[in-house]
This record gives sequence, structure tokens and C-alpha cells, in this order.
Amino acid sequence: MNLLPLLAYNTLVTVPDLRLFCPQTPIAEPDDWAEQHFGDADLRDCRRTRRLVTYAAQAAADPSGSIPQQTGGAWADTKAVYTLFNNHHVTFPAVCLPHWQATRQTAPGCYLLLGDTTEVDFGGHRDLADASALGNGSGRGFLLHSALLVGADTEEVFGLAGQVIHYRQPAPAHESAVQRRQRDRESMVWTQVIAGVGRPPEGACWVHVLDRGADNFEVFCHARQQHTECVIRASCWHRKVETTEGLRLELRQLLAGLPRAGSYQLALRTRPKQPARTATLTVRFGALVMPRPRALSPYARQQAPVALQVVWVQEEQPPPGTAGLSWVLYTTLPVTSYAAAVRIVAYYERRWVIEEWHKALKAGCQAERRQLQLAERLEPLLGVLGVVAVRLLQLRALARTQPQRLATECVPWEYVRVLQRLRKAKAGVIWTVAKFFAEVAKLGGFLGRQRDGEPGWQAIWDGWEKLQWVVRGVRLARGAET
Repeated sequence: MNLLPLLAYNTLVTVPDLRLFCPQTPIAEPDDWAEQHFGDADLRDCRRTRRLVTYAAQAAADPSGSIPQQTGGAWADTKAVYTLFNNHHVTFPAVCLPHWQATRQTAPGCYLLLGDTTEVDFGGHRDLADASALGNGSGRGFLLHSALLVGADTEEVFGLAGQVIHYRQPAPAHESAVQRRQRDRESMVWTQVIAGVGRPPEGACWVHVLDRGADNFEVFCHARQQHTECVIRASCWHRKVETTEGLRLELRQLLAGLPRAGSYQLALRTRPKQPARTATLTVRFGALVMPRPRALSPYARQQAPVALQVVWVQEEQPPPGTAGLSWVLYTTLPVTSYAAAVRIVAYYERRWVIEEWHKALKAGCQAERRQLQLAERLEPLLGVLGVVAVRLLQLRALARTQPQRLATECVPWEYVRVLQRLRKAKAGVIWTVAKFFAEVAKLGGFLGRQRDGEPGWQAIWDGWEKLQWVVRGVRLARGAET
């Protein structure tokens, strides 16, 4: 699915106030939240839009539940949801477009667009005729490429600025590099999202932060065309680049000649087969020109070489048997000092936030366990769950970015009061955001001992789900009494 044709369609949708999407504002009730994010969806019938809003509220209240569980087991409501997603007007972009557009309406400042692709695998046992093979061919589903907008200097999550769904197709036999450039390719999802997201509003600076899959001449060109910046990790040290003096050489040769600018220490988290450690990193930076590749697509033929800065960060003396950390980062941002180079590295380090969103989508919202019969109908359902996953991410980010803010300023007061009763808090106690979400996590099984660290995703969303059910029960009982 290509986002480019949607650019002309964007003007048909009313853009809600961005403040409704910002995690600095209170976390709204599920009904209000659903109206804010999906109430302007153009599904060619207002009744479909109302049903979408109703279902989005139900999904926000029970992210991991099946559709029958989310609708409370009422067959009429469950059937209405199935009918909704079976309508050809209810598509992935139609459902998500209001959220994407509102997310893009950023205030002046610097923001990161974290881009990445994830496989949405519904399992090889599913009879999804319109899905594509994934992994080693045993899975069935599609690829989802997303751009998550976050603050450049914080962990504030503003929302999804654009997405593309791609169905993997086998490459034709005996295809040449020139022939491959002439057809739709999987690598084009990077440029499609950059083009779909478009240009930033006046006074805003957007920086696309992308992994090695985006190390492509056309990606740099699209970023330049949209007046956005980028930070992209290099995938190949043997590619040909040019110095600013016009000398053509391999990237590794250019890197070898870069002077040492400084070093700093970085705490690395535990990784597979590698314990947590503190790494000493050396930073080097310089300038280069990315020439046009030999095998040109029709788009690339019209583009000029791209001037870039390169930042190389390398771990000094890694532990024996451990592959030391080494990142080579291309960027269109100016890098004239050691501090500027470290800032580029810090931008790339923030990529982990979109991995957290993938985790919220797949584990928190159980996206890959949905049981609709066609991949085409799973697409809009995934669109709703993707925005629900943003909500889960914002819930967690609140405790990190604004820990001392009063809880009642960020979540409905009734949630705070009910949780205080559940946790047997003293009367009159005032909770901060950090305290509130720590107690939410304990409701989900987090012990909160001195060395337990921060609560994990599972504990937070299990506790949040339980709290919403208790609040709902309290309100029902109050209604029955009156």
C-alpha cells in the first residue's frame, strides 16, 4: 500500500487539536480518547465512524482482549465490529489518517521521527490467501513500516506521523540491479513514509532517525525534498563516497582518516549473551558527499549528489569475546564540534522507543492474534490497535518525563481515588504521576522492591487494564444505587 496517493486526500479530513495527542495533557477517558483520535475518520458514512469510535474506546479499555472480550461478549456489538472491518471503505489509511495528520501539527521546536519496519505475522497455520510469506516462508502476514514522532530532547511520545503496509513479493529470477530499480521494492517503504509524512510546519525541525535498512541514496533525496533532516546508520563500509574535495574512495578509507574528537561513557543494558556494562566510546566526525549509484531508478536520475556529515562512534577495548559497539551515522544536520557529534549519537540512541511501540502493539494489544479471515480486513484493525499502542506508550512515558506532576492533573481523578482505595493508601495522601504508575504496576504484579528497577510493560498494562475494569464496576454500582 502506497501513501503517495493519499497526499491529495489529506485535505478532506479535519485536523483535531494537537494538544489532545500530547502526553503532557491528561490521559483522557477511553470514550473521550477514541473521539479525539477517530471521530474525524472519513469512512463515507457517519454510522461507520461512530462504530469505529465505539470500538476504539472498547479496545483502549481492554487492549489485549479479543474483539468479543472487548465488546463485553454482546453478540450484536461483536458482529457490528466484524461488519465494520469487512467494509471496503474502512481501510488502514482511512482509519489512521486523522491521527497521522494531527500528530504532524507540531509546535516550533525539534522532533525525531523514529522509523522502522516490523513483521506482523499471523502464523503459518492461518488461511490468509491475501497475505504474503514472512521470515523463512513459514509465517503469513505483512510488513508494517511506521514513523513515531517523539521529542528530540525527551521521551515524550506525540503519536504516529505516517505508516505504510507492504506485502513482500519474491524477486523475479535472474533480475539485474537495473531491473530491480525499475519495480516496486521492499526498500521503498522508507521513502514512501518520508514522502507521506511530508514537510514540517513553520518553525519545526523534523529529524528522521532510521536504521541500516534506510542507507539508500533515494532516502536521503526524499528527506532533502521534504525539507526534513535525517540521521541514518550506515550499512556498508565498502560503498563509494566522495570527499568534499571530490576524491572518490570507500567509506572505510574515509573513516580511517578522521581525527579523534573526544570520548564519553555509555551505560549499555543487558543484551543476549552480553551482560550490562559501561562502554567507553570514541567519537570522530567529518564531511562527505553521497554520489548517485550506478543502477539508477527513474527518481534517482533526477537527483543531485547529497552532501552529508558522518559521525563514527566506536567502543574502546570491549570485553574479550564481545563485539564492541561501532556505529557509523550519516546525517544532514550540521556537525562542526564534538558536542554536535554526540547529539547526533544521542538522537540515534533514541530509536529504542519505536521498538517499545512494537512491543506495545504485539504484546500489549495482541495484534498478531487477531482472527479476522482476510489480511485486507486485518489492516484497519491493526490501525486502531497501533494508536492504542501509542496510548500505552504515553502512559509509561508520563512516569518518566513528568514524575513529580500531580497524578490528578494527568489522569481522571476517579482513577486515582479508586487505585488509592485498592492499594489501601492513607486518607488525604497526594500522589505524583510516578507514584500513581508505580502502584498501577503493582496492581499488575510488580513487586516494587528496592532492586527491582522500573516496572516492565506487562505489569503496567495488566495493572492499567485491571484498574479500568474496577473503575467501570464502581460506576455501574453507583448507577444502580441511584
